[in-house]
Amino acid sequence: MAASRAKVRVFSDDGFCVWDPLIMRRALEYVKSFGGVIAQHAQDPRLTEGAQMNEGTVSAELGLAGWPAVAEESIIARDVLLAEHVGSRLHVCHLSTAGSVDIIRWAKKRGIAVTAEVTPHHLLLTDELVRDYDARYKVNPPLRREEDVLAVREGLADGTIDIVATDHAPHPSEHKACEWQAAAHGMVGLESALRVVHQSMVDTGLLEWSDVARVLSETPARIGMLDGHGQRLEAGAPAHITLYDAAAAGTFTEGDLRGRSVNSPYLGRELPGGWSGRSTVDA
Repeated sequence: MAASRAKVRVFSDDGFCVWDPLIMRRALEYVKSFGGVIAQHAQDPRLTEGAQMNEGTVSAELGLAGWPAVAEESIIARDVLLAEHVGSRLHVCHLSTAGSVDIIRWAKKRGIAVTAEVTPHHLLLTDELVRDYDARYKVNPPLRREEDVLAVREGLADGTIDIVATDHAPHPSEHKACEWQAAAHGMVGLESALRVVHQSMVDTGLLEWSDVARVLSETPARIGMLDGHGQRLEAGAPAHITLYDAAAAGTFTEGDLRGRSVNSPYLGRELPGGWSGRSTVDA
């Protein structure tokens, strides 16, 4: 159990998913006492044992062990019911399937205190990219079908999904430059996140720029109870400003990355937007 100054609690027995329902219930009961939140990576380990990619047509054609959508959805369904029973807060990390969106939508209509996030890559990329066995596309949860991509976009647009979170996972090159089965899960996404949201959500007409600020800054700060973060610009208040050129476009390259890891799925891909600079000012 790890605590942050924002009193957000993330509980996990193995670094991934709390699969024991009794442990999850006790964790929800514990954080309720101080208004905390449990952030859960939803994955049933028995249903994903040995899985290499999304279970579906592509996995069958490639002969790779599949990662079924129900392995995510069943945990989310269990956890929202536990959160309702306990009366506690739940945050679902990086959901990726159409079924997961449906469950969160149902839970919110029922009044359950649940929030959810989606990654930029699940808003744009599909399991068709795995056909080339490029391990940059190996990620947990896996890239899903086109139908799932469209569903999570809709869920973000209508407020079912609250925020976009990168699930940024840097790896050394040798952990990706190997055969698919041996490669590590994960991809870097910090430097590309806004440009991917721009392409998948703004260019498609699903979000306005004010919505982008909400899902990438304002609401994440609220969910995390981070005072002084995610605030709107106000006269006389300090401001952390990023200048972004929405009219620009270009190929995403290693030069766009600021870390030592280069396991980005967007290298060589055309993305809209560009960075003009960052600053901290007293308004």
